[in-house]
Amino acid sequence: MKKLIFICISVLLLLTSCAPKLKDNEVVQDEKEKQEPSIVPSYQLSKDNYRMILPYEPSAARGVIVSQVQNRLDIDEMEEGLRRHSKEYFDTEEYYFREGQFLTSDIVLDIIDELNPKKQADSDKKNTKEKVKYNRENPRYLSHILEQNFLLKKDDEKTVETAGISIGIALKSVYAFQTEIGGPYYYEKIPQKEMLQQGYKIAQNVLKRLRAMDGLTDIPIMIALYREEEQGSPVPGNFLAKTYVEGGQDKVADWEKIKEENILFPSSQASKKYVEDAEIVQGFANKIAEYFPNYVGLIGKGFYINGEMKRLTIDVPIEFYGKGEVLGFTQYAYGVVKDVFPDRYDLEINIKSSDRLESMIYRNAGEKEPVTHIMH
Repeated sequence: MKKLIFICISVLLLLTSCAPKLKDNEVVQDEKEKQEPSIVPSYQLSKDNYRMILPYEPSAARGVIVSQVQNRLDIDEMEEGLRRHSKEYFDTEEYYFREGQFLTSDIVLDIIDELNPKKQADSDKKNTKEKVKYNRENPRYLSHILEQNFLLKKDDEKTVETAGISIGIALKSVYAFQTEIGGPYYYEKIPQKEMLQQGYKIAQNVLKRLRAMDGLTDIPIMIALYREEEQGSPVPGNFLAKTYVEGGQDKVADWEKIKEENILFPSSQASKKYVEDAEIVQGFANKIAEYFPNYVGLIGKGFYINGEMKRLTIDVPIEFYGKGEVLGFTQYAYGVVKDVFPDRYDLEINIKSSDRLESMIYRNAGEKEPVTHIMH
C-alpha cells in the first residue's frame, strides 16, 4: 500500500512540474452591454474541456434552475450533458465557454409561464374532482430553459464575440400539482412520446423568442430536449433529442434522436436490460461483503450511449473506526476493481463513511491501472 501511495504522489508531482505556465490574454467582449476587459486563458486543461472567459460570469438566469428542476441530479446532468452535446457543433479547441447571458431570470420564467397551460384559479372549478381532472388533462410540461454561450476571438485577436448558443429544455416525466394551497399533491405521469411532441413545439417557440432578441438573428443555435426523472430518483434523467439551427434560420428543420440513459445498480431494470453489467456490479458487491460483514449495500449509476456503458460510478457506504481500516479496505477494493471490472468505460468508486468521502478509486476507459486517492 505504501508503494501504491508513493506512486500516486510521484505522478501528481510529475504532472505539476510538467504543466505549462499560463499565458492569459486580455480581451474585450464585443456585446453592447459588456465592454469590460476579460481574460481568455491560453492554457486548456484538455481537448475535451472548453476554456472559459475570466472572470467567470454566472448565468443571467442564475438560481432559476434550482427552483424549477426538483431533482439535484437532473440539474447536474442537464448542465454537463448540454455542454457535452455542444461539442459536436462548437469545437472545444476553437470556442470559449460562458454561461448564458441573454435569457435572464425574468425572461426564463416568463417563457415557462407562457408556454405551459395556464394554472387554474381556485374559483375556476367548484370541487376537487373537477380541479384534478383539469390538471391531469392540462399538465405543465416545461420546467426550465438552460442557456450556454460559446465565444470566438475576432480577427483582431483582442475581442471575443458570441458565435454559438446551446439551449437545454427540461421537460417533466411526472407532473405534480395541488388543487389548493396546502392541500395534498397529485401526480400525473407523462408518456415520453407525448412529452417529446410538446417539447418540439416548445423548442420552436423558444427559437422564435431568441431570434427576436438583439444580436441573435444570425447566431447558430443548438437545442436539446431533456426528460427529467422523478423528484426522488437516485439517478438523473437524460437527453432525448437535439437539433442545430444555422444562423439566420428561425425554424427547426428536423430532430436527431439521442439514445442515452442513466441506469441504477442494483435494480430490476439493470438486471433485465444490461445483464452482464448487472452481474459484474453484483460480483463486486459480493466481494465487498466478504471483507466487511456489516456492509449494507452499494449504489451504482451507469451512463449509457446507444446501449453501451460509458461511465460507471459506485458509492460504497461503510462505517470505519480508524484510518487503518480505510487504508486496508481501499487496498482490498483496488485489487477487486482490477479483477472484476473491464476497462471499456470510465470507472469511479467512492468509499464513504457516514459523514465524508474517505477514499476513491478511478480509472479512465482504456487504462489498465486504477488510481487511488486517500482523503486526509
